[in-house]
Amino acid sequence: MPTTTRVLASATAAATALLLAACGSSGDDEAAAADGVSVEAAFYPLQWAAERVGGDRVDVSSLTPPGAEPHDLELTPQDVASLSDADLVVYLEGFQPALDDAVVEAGDAAWDAGDAAGLSLTTTEEHGHEGEEEHEGEEEHAGEEEHAGEEEHAEGEEVTDPHFWLDPTRLADVGDALADRLAEVDPDGADTYRDNAAALRTDLEALDAEMEQGLADCAVPTLVTSHDAFGYLAERYGLDVVGISGLSPSSEPSPAQLAEISSLVQERGVTTVYTETLVDPAVAETVAREAGVQTAVLDPIEGLTDESAGDDYLAVMRADLATLQEGQGCA
Repeated sequence: MPTTTRVLASATAAATALLLAACGSSGDDEAAAADGVSVEAAFYPLQWAAERVGGDRVDVSSLTPPGAEPHDLELTPQDVASLSDADLVVYLEGFQPALDDAVVEAGDAAWDAGDAAGLSLTTTEEHGHEGEEEHEGEEEHAGEEEHAGEEEHAEGEEVTDPHFWLDPTRLADVGDALADRLAEVDPDGADTYRDNAAALRTDLEALDAEMEQGLADCAVPTLVTSHDAFGYLAERYGLDVVGISGLSPSSEPSPAQLAEISSLVQERGVTTVYTETLVDPAVAETVAREAGVQTAVLDPIEGLTDESAGDDYLAVMRADLATLQEGQGCA
């Protein structure tokens, strides 16, 4: 073979090899991306924490669609199938009954964030719902006293308050524990997960400091909210919470209970009754109207919508802080 021909053949072979190598490298990158850790999160705060901790190494999906009320989650057959396929399912036992029943499909991949959150508040859910639910260790408010001649409520069931994420320090603890759990699934990413969790903690501790300072001196320490979702926030920042509905916004207070809360609003000098983004405001607006006070939106951050006052957890919490400062008369 002439020298020129041999050189051209060698160059062609080299170019072909480089092209094949490049294609192979691209294919490997795509395969690596496709092989990322798949995480199914139960609802928005857990989704947000998983995305922050997991970073680029995880693919996070939420079982609760945007704009849906997570307490009322109903799973499709596809949702249930996704539980068995996921590398990790991050959920909160006792918050979404449908998921509590289905999470068995995930087997060892299921991870309950409540353990890391240190759920410590309980409430007694009475038949028909009491006007003001009492958190464990708190004194009973005057509005809950029984009136002479009234029939006593049947003994209610003591249940755990699951709304831990409204205390940023508890969400930071969940982030740390989630990093450890992801490291078990993906040991190669352990350092990344722990670094991301540390950055998340820094952000949440900064938020906590803002909340503590902003709510340190409020003229009205009692929050009257659409449902009893703000117990951990109230405990963290020295406030008191009265939920018109129970831990689930679907529970319906009786007319007598609504009247009791309206009286309590007047007795305690409450100036604002808080509605929510994902819950019909009609009941809270009735209480406010009967008590002659205003309403404002206070978001329990159970999910984001186009009407949310921010595009992530941190932004909505800061919007809630501003709402509380105005509604509670905080210096």
